[in-house]
Amino acid sequence: MALRPPRGPRRRVIVEEPYKINERITAQEVRLVGDNVEQGVFPLKQALAMAVAQSLDLVEIAPNAVPPVCKVTDYSKFKYEQKKKQKEIKSKAQKVVIKEIRFGPNTDDHDFEFKLKHAINFLKEGSKVKAYVHFVGRTIVFKERGTHLLQRFTDALSDYGKVEMEPKLEGKRMTVILTPSAQKK
Repeated sequence: MALRPPRGPRRRVIVEEPYKINERITAQEVRLVGDNVEQGVFPLKQALAMAVAQSLDLVEIAPNAVPPVCKVTDYSKFKYEQKKKQKEIKSKAQKVVIKEIRFGPNTDDHDFEFKLKHAINFLKEGSKVKAYVHFVGRTIVFKERGTHLLQRFTDALSDYGKVEMEPKLEGKRMTVILTPSAQKK
């Protein structure tokens, strides 16, 4: 039976606060904001005294301003509100979804129409569409067919989306990217 080596001393991980509070503020004078507080520029000691008198914290919210802006508030409540704002901003940010559609240089009309219907649905739901013609083996000699196919594809989708990137040959793939048009969403 193998014995484990003894563990070393446990170390505490110190999480650095994103804002300076109370005695950690280093400026000589600060611009004071907050509820139930006289707004204006005050010496740091006076601003701290005002915060202590209300049993609240002095939080430096704009350290790069001259003089730095500090708010008299409950720090834990302030942090909670900041997290809430960040979460809201993150949820409102658009997530870009790119759907891919693959063609061959010899794609038949029926297959083209089938893939075109899928592309229309993708654009209607707000996704970007990346269509590409994949040249396998000797089919690379039919580059003009690929260009013609992608041009036909973008023309058919002109009512639903606009071309973000013109057809471009990269290796064995000729690619075009379409974004949904605003009025058809």
